[in-house]
Amino acid sequence: MILVHDAVGAAESPAVVLLHAGVADRRMWDAVVPSLQHRFRVVRPDLRGYGESPLSLDDADGGGYTNAGDVAALLDELGIEDAAVVGASFGGQVALELATAHPARVRELVLLCPAAPGVPDTAASDAFDAAEHRLLSDGDVEGAVRLNVDTWLGPDADEDTRTALAAMQRRAFEVQLAADAAASAAGEPEPGPREVEIDLPGVKVPTYVVSGAHDMDLLRACAAHVAAQVPGAEHTVLGWAGHLPVLERPDAVRALLLDVLRDDPTVHAP
Repeated sequence: MILVHDAVGAAESPAVVLLHAGVADRRMWDAVVPSLQHRFRVVRPDLRGYGESPLSLDDADGGGYTNAGDVAALLDELGIEDAAVVGASFGGQVALELATAHPARVRELVLLCPAAPGVPDTAASDAFDAAEHRLLSDGDVEGAVRLNVDTWLGPDADEDTRTALAAMQRRAFEVQLAADAAASAAGEPEPGPREVEIDLPGVKVPTYVVSGAHDMDLLRACAAHVAAQVPGAEHTVLGWAGHLPVLERPDAVRALLLDVLRDDPTVHAP
């Protein structure tokens, strides 16, 4: 399947792919796309199970799918050879999977509070996982939505931002829980992607990592781990940010993205 997506900007412009967080969908980039599209061809998909991209029983059989493979297929569909890939949280992990499995498709990486392999869970992350599991097991989807909003937004997020994130997280739960229920009724495994083993030292493109000082300790550790393992990676800590800086201070992240993406790539090269 081809991921549901938006593509704006001149076809001949350098491509930028925006990969959303696991608590959101492609709408999380609304505030930065208008500025980016003046200089870049901007592509933002909904990954499977988020926004308007469905999950189905077909996703569970055969060899399955990978999120990186889905993004590569989307680039093929759009005739894009390579792109700068901006990934937030879970989208940052997918960006690293793409750089590992399809390295020729990635020109540059910008990772905003990325998730990453090889970092042990913490007491805080275990407590969050247990609380979310309990709420969803009890059928309290709204409680799980509130938990995610409270956990992942930093102190600068206003009420409109909280409402927007709640809508995106609620949609993800609806899509994923419905797919899980359909799989259970059919006696099939729950649909979901195959894992891609990420080779951080093997990432050979300019890489810029951002973390938030108010983010969960596990995600701060993930960002530091990625920055330490990817050759030549730069790491910036935003003192004001939680886990989703593009939603918390979109103006600041817009300026950061324009600065990094318009810069001479050799400045960030390994």
